[in-house]
Amino acid sequence: MHLDQVVAIVVSVLGSVATLLIVSLGLAVIFGLMRVINLAHGEFLMLGAYAALTATRIGVNIWVSILLAGVSVGIFGLVVERLLIRHLYGRILDTMLATWGLSLVLVQAVTLIFGPSTNGIGTPLGSLHVGSYSFSQYSLVLIFAAAAMLTIVFWVFTRTSYGVMARAAVQNPSMAQALGINTARTNMVTFALGSSLAGLAGGLLAPTAGVVPSLGQAFIAQSFMTVIVGGPGVITGTSAASGVLGGSYNLVSYFTTPFIGQAALLVIAIVLLRLMPQGLSGNWRRQL
Repeated sequence: MHLDQVVAIVVSVLGSVATLLIVSLGLAVIFGLMRVINLAHGEFLMLGAYAALTATRIGVNIWVSILLAGVSVGIFGLVVERLLIRHLYGRILDTMLATWGLSLVLVQAVTLIFGPSTNGIGTPLGSLHVGSYSFSQYSLVLIFAAAAMLTIVFWVFTRTSYGVMARAAVQNPSMAQALGINTARTNMVTFALGSSLAGLAGGLLAPTAGVVPSLGQAFIAQSFMTVIVGGPGVITGTSAASGVLGGSYNLVSYFTTPFIGQAALLVIAIVLLRLMPQGLSGNWRRQL
């Protein structure tokens, strides 16, 4: 195996890991931290993709459009939390039903507004050649974006007063309120943050995938699988699971076919959960 092939494989693997981490991070905050099963997570990704698409169509720079996707979906998530989710904390089955209904409404609403056809955003930057192999420079952007998102979220939840309050509001709401923490407002901000991460993920993926109302269906199963395999370590566990699952899928797909890669990803997830029911981070000292 030549050096240029090794470099191409490494970049491809890192790209798959980054993509899985990007689409899972928002769910890790909402489901992993808040214990809200958001079955509309895929539709939040889709909204982010359409937000980026709409912004670029009216002439906004694509990089600004991607950031606006995160902001707009974050605001939408804040509204959803105030109108719907805040009444359902601690009622897992009810949140599943409510967010499933929300996902259906969002798909139909976007279909009515934009139509069922596939839209697209031109992939920025060009290709990078390494020997006889080439790959999109945008894949490097996704890798950098995943690392940046992970670092920022980890810093927010470990180095800021809000992060401490957010974890307290979820783990022991009554005690948090007794200590003067406004748990309702904290939960609202946390849900909005998770929604914003999902919207940002949709904006980042818009140049690489067809923007269509059913976009979220391609990522929702992988997102839940990643967060569950990651275990109680919302950030560290999700990043580790992204590495294991994303890397395995890419390598198997590279040497066989994408279909076998998907099958391998599912088998590996099942085996990991069988051997480690608490997930990869179940026995880690740092549970974040």
